[in-house]
Amino acid sequence: MKTIVVLGAAGRVGDAVARAFVDAGWRVKGVARNAKTGDLAPGVEPVQADATDRAALIAACAGADVIFNGLNPLYTEWREKVMPMAENVIAAAEAAGATHLLPGNVYNYGHAVGLDTNEDAPFEASTDKAEIRIAMENLFRQRAAERGVQTIVLRAGDFFGGPRSGTWHDLMMLTKLGKDVFTWPGPMDAPHAFAYLPDLALAFVALAEKRADLGRFETFHFAGHTMTGRDMQLATEVAIGRKLTTRGMPWTLLRAAGLFSPMMRELVKMSYLWRTPHSLDGAKLERTVGKLPSTDPVKAIRQIVADLDLDPRQKMAA
Repeated sequence: MKTIVVLGAAGRVGDAVARAFVDAGWRVKGVARNAKTGDLAPGVEPVQADATDRAALIAACAGADVIFNGLNPLYTEWREKVMPMAENVIAAAEAAGATHLLPGNVYNYGHAVGLDTNEDAPFEASTDKAEIRIAMENLFRQRAAERGVQTIVLRAGDFFGGPRSGTWHDLMMLTKLGKDVFTWPGPMDAPHAFAYLPDLALAFVALAEKRADLGRFETFHFAGHTMTGRDMQLATEVAIGRKLTTRGMPWTLLRAAGLFSPMMRELVKMSYLWRTPHSLDGAKLERTVGKLPSTDPVKAIRQIVADLDLDPRQKMAA
């Protein structure tokens, strides 16, 4: 049986990926600092390890065919933690002889990100987050070239969906459904790249199954759903069956709050992504693994609202 070790298995992305690999018939080991069976998806074997401890991580990943890197420190900790953890992950992949799967994002393109961005688009380190993500991917590219450690990057837009809370979508856009309010953090007509996590997880399974046919370092883009604020609001209204009032984000107040809150300051730095139209070209991924499932946005939102109990009116009606 093929074995995948999912790092960050208790997180949003790790949970979705673990579920998809279990369903695909893989043996799935879920690594987290306090991993317990009840905290992980059904069928996932818990393994306790701290990603900042290289020896412990190497031991946790022993015997893996594939390692999924779902690690994501808090925004305020990126500068101190991302690269050391990346070094530990790639060392564990090398020790196990495993393929390393990495969920990428659009940060690498900085302020130059645009519509139909493909894998050949140049990176631009116009934010510190872009600088760090570029450095991390360069590390993995270097280890692939020098030591043959295979890394497959699947780049996607903003995550939404899955049974765990914590995305912009559920924490901000849908958080006031009980008051019939839909919140959008930018111009309502600006296209924005989204990735429905259950669909994205299936793409990772497909790439893992194809890993023997791929190069030592490969990058793919996941097209996902490109939606404007109007698109997302309309899909939400259809999903819940009623009209919503549109609200924006008070970025001026949030910038002021950033003078005292490091986390708020980091979130505001990335607000350009809500003003900048962007999307990802998934043609290379489709050529490689074939056409993948794409959940209808209305169906996806309806599932999210149900999974996370986001609509008090529906609960009262039930």
